[in-house]
Amino acid sequence: MTRVLVVGDANLDLVLTGDVVPRFGQEEQLLESSRLVLGSSAGIVAHGLARLGVDTALVACVGDDDFGRVTLDRLRDGGVDTTAVRVVPGRATGLSVILSAPHDRSILTDTGAMTDVAVADVRAALDGARRAGRPFGHVHVASWFLLPGLAAELPALFAELRAAGTTVSLDTNWDPAGRWQGLREALPHVDLFLPNREELLAVGAVLGAPAEQGERAAAAAVAALGPALVVKAGRDGGWSLRAGGPVVQHPGLVLDVVDTTGAGDSFDAGYLAAWTAGVDDEVERLRWATTAGSLSTRAAGGTGAQATRDDLARVDA
Repeated sequence: MTRVLVVGDANLDLVLTGDVVPRFGQEEQLLESSRLVLGSSAGIVAHGLARLGVDTALVACVGDDDFGRVTLDRLRDGGVDTTAVRVVPGRATGLSVILSAPHDRSILTDTGAMTDVAVADVRAALDGARRAGRPFGHVHVASWFLLPGLAAELPALFAELRAAGTTVSLDTNWDPAGRWQGLREALPHVDLFLPNREELLAVGAVLGAPAEQGERAAAAAVAALGPALVVKAGRDGGWSLRAGGPVVQHPGLVLDVVDTTGAGDSFDAGYLAAWTAGVDDEVERLRWATTAGSLSTRAAGGTGAQATRDDLARVDA
């Protein structure tokens, strides 16, 4: 099976549910629950891939503090190889506070040490795997806009990886600055681009797609640069498009939702697990993705209810 290297952020999420819309003026609000769980887009994707039986390693940075140690412990407990996660002395580990409602959420993030990850960390992981005779066949990058130093060097790295026969996927997540810079240079070197609907529309606008023509026009603008587009559509499941090809769709599962945090990252893990396992049928790849994304909403946080291969088989049955 193809080994996967996930690159990006690693931190904990503090997930708050209940009366989570802040009211200033020193009002005290009572919550339904609060949980400290493994978070971060890259961390959740890596954990989800490992749960699905994929040999997965993570490149990221954490601080030399309690949050960093807990983050590493939870990744290792999930089966992720954390050898390439660098501990940065004197830096605090990043933290996200998730204000979670049943069908929406707000995210407050302190990036902390996550911004220290660099292309040199990625190259070291790739070189080490080659020397050990266990090279990575696929590289997935998450949280592009939280890691500006890394992002600036990624287009060149993506080109090198593709030239060497390594496939590449990208999930940028949202751009807090709203500029969406660098994607025009990077996307021609990406095999799979995995945005959600809102991110797709924002990227499409930067690429010149008329906003009034909606998702399909934005998707066509992205696909014209080369990558296959795999779009997370929330409760509607997901769909994909390749340049010159038809739109392929698959619905999500109907479940009692506890928390949607990280569902898109679990969707990514499901699709990448199918991709790296050699699943050729696009509908089946999307079934893996939408099932993994849906099942992850059964518990608070992004990793508490992530799917296994047995879960995927049971749903299929």
